[in-house]
Amino acid sequence: MVYPEPLEKLITGFCRFPGIGPKTAQRLAFYLLDRPREEVAGFARAMVEAKDKMRFCSQCGCFTEKDPCGFCTDPRRERAVLCVVQEPRDVLVLERTGQFRGVYHVLHGALSPLDGIGPEELRLPLLARRIGAGGIGEVIIATNPNVEGDATAAYIARMVKPLGVKVTRIAFGLPVGGDLEYADDLTLSRSLEGRREM
Repeated sequence: MVYPEPLEKLITGFCRFPGIGPKTAQRLAFYLLDRPREEVAGFARAMVEAKDKMRFCSQCGCFTEKDPCGFCTDPRRERAVLCVVQEPRDVLVLERTGQFRGVYHVLHGALSPLDGIGPEELRLPLLARRIGAGGIGEVIIATNPNVEGDATAAYIARMVKPLGVKVTRIAFGLPVGGDLEYADDLTLSRSLEGRREM
């Protein structure tokens, strides 16, 4: 079926979202067309405002409106414990558990040589500098339990161990091949508690 051009553009736009196929994109587009104009305009403004105002923290790499972010500036956080995650959303997932009170380092991906993603494409050099500056006693690696996440964890462990810093990996109550964002709070809490030394 051929849709009018504005509707086709909207459907194509939704198809670019992760996990959204053509049928879901159509449903979302038709849903928006059924909503009042003010509601759709408000949604569009919220997207543009988030894009304009959100940035990455210069210290940890998490999303923030102010730099450095609230995690990095919170005096109650335990600065000697650093948790390394793949994506900014992983920080929010771990925070939901209420179990981790240290600071974070977001890599913005995982090592994947086949996709051309090496250490320089991630925030691994910055991680090395943060740890080398001193004050960190433990690095918790919380990368996803899949091939790329495991390779990234092994790389970090090799990089950190010579610096005399304890390196641990979260325990696996998480499904192999899964993502942190899909794990429930209790599983994540137990994964943090049961982390093992690498």
